[in-house]
Parts: sequence; structure tokens; C-alpha cells
Amino acid sequence: MAAFASQAIERGNRRYANAVMKAPILEREHEFDLARRWRDDKDEDALHELIEAYARFVLRMAWKFRGYGLPVGDLVQEGNIGLMEAAQRFDPEHNARFSTYASWWIMAAIQDHILRNTSIVRVATTPAQRRLFFNLRKVRAKLATGPDGELTDADRERVAERLQVKTEDVVRMEAHLGGPDNSLNASYGDEDDFEFQDILPDEGPNPEDITAWHHDGKVRSAWLEDALDTLGDRERQIIVRRFLSEDKNTLAEIGESFGVSKERIRQIEAKALGKLKNVLSEHGQDAKALLNNDLQA
Repeated sequence: MAAFASQAIERGNRRYANAVMKAPILEREHEFDLARRWRDDKDEDALHELIEAYARFVLRMAWKFRGYGLPVGDLVQEGNIGLMEAAQRFDPEHNARFSTYASWWIMAAIQDHILRNTSIVRVATTPAQRRLFFNLRKVRAKLATGPDGELTDADRERVAERLQVKTEDVVRMEAHLGGPDNSLNASYGDEDDFEFQDILPDEGPNPEDITAWHHDGKVRSAWLEDALDTLGDRERQIIVRRFLSEDKNTLAEIGESFGVSKERIRQIEAKALGKLKNVLSEHGQDAKALLNNDLQA
């Protein structure tokens, strides 16, 4: 097991990246079969195939988190650790796709690495400032009206209002994050002829949109998993299909599969969300925020 993890983490070169991007995405049933074989029999061949199929998520996530002064290769290593953690914890009986579940853990591992290894400790000591740290670039791109995408004083006030921080915090964070983003031609691993444009990310939500909610992502993921365990089977299926599955279902679609009206599904969903709220509130978390589509990686 340890040897496999080490191999997966250290192969930061062109051959590894190309193989990762060419690996086929698994069909749902085959994915679940691999997960069950690993969970029940500790079949390392099954684990290897599962990890290999979704290692592309690590490369894409690492690229989306570029620009914080850390080598992208280091982020890939941390993301691989998160992917392994996801494989260890994934329960196929919960009816969520492994890709959805793994994205949480990959993101958590990468962002935790960023928080541990940048000067954020000097500039982002509160949750609001951490939100600013991870979202300033995106908000600046939308709100900046100055030349060359620079923020004006009025823009900074709008950013502060949008992110609910002080204007002076925006000024300090802007100075801290003033360096340019990595080029698409940045190299990865030991081979300089391999460029990141070869593994351009997909068009999914940017992790910067959700990092503020997940700066303690591993803990939050565990809290949510524990909360889901308090639901009945039908309640859990509805929550997973509505919020956590890759192909999210409408109330009507779920109602049809259960043979009940969409209004009945709405009622069950509301009851399930109430249960989640009660459990997660003990940790100061908002259930709908954690489950909201826009907060999924």
C-alpha cells in the first residue's frame, strides 16, 4: 500500500501525466465494483485501477490552484495524497460517484498544503481573511475597472463589500498576491519540454470559489459524512442525488424513480436537510451551504 502511494506521488513527469490524462473514466458499476473489492478484500489491483482512473482530477485541481507561490508539482503530490485518502474512506453503498467524493479530499489536501506553506499566517488569520486570500483574484478579474486590470480605490471598496472584509485588508492582500499567475507554458516535473497546456483543466467550478468554505476541508468532509449517516436510506439517496452526485436530479426525476410526487420528495428533502442542519450546527456549519451545487468541486 505504502509503495503504491509513493509511486503515485513521485511520478511527477511527462510519462505519468500523459498516462493519467489518457486513462479512461470508469463506468459507474465498474467503479463501484472496484471500490467494493478494495473495501471488502483490500484488493490492491482494484485500488490501483480506481486511483489511476481519477488521477486526472489531481492534475486539474493542482493547476486551478496555481499562483500561490508554490510549485504545481508539489500541489500534485498533495492532491495524490488526498486522492488516496478518498479511496480509503469511500463507501460505494452510499450511491455517490467516487469522482464527486474524491474531489473534496483532493481539494482539501491541496488547500491545506497552501495554508501550511505560504505566508498566509501573516496576512490571513481569520476566516474572512482566508476567504479574501483565496477569492481576491477571481473577484478582482470581475470588478477591476483600472488600467491593465488594476483595482481602483472604488473597486477595492466593492471587493471588500463583496467578500465582507475591510478595505485595508483588500489592500494588504492585493500586495501579497501581486505576483503573476503561472504561465500555461510552465513545466511540470523534471522534463522541461512538458508544458501545462497539455493538461488544460476542464470547465468545472474553480476551487477558488469554494476554498473559503473548505479551508479545513478534511474535517468538514468528515462532519458531512457523519451527518449523512444519520439519515434514513431514502433520505440519503435523495440528498446524494440532489446535491452530491455528478448528474444531479430534479425533484420530479427522483419522485418518478420512487413512484411519488415531486412535492413528496421536496418534503423528504426538507426533513433530511433539517436533520443535517441539527448535526452540522454542532460544528458551526450550514448544511445547505456545504451541499450547495456551487460549493462542489
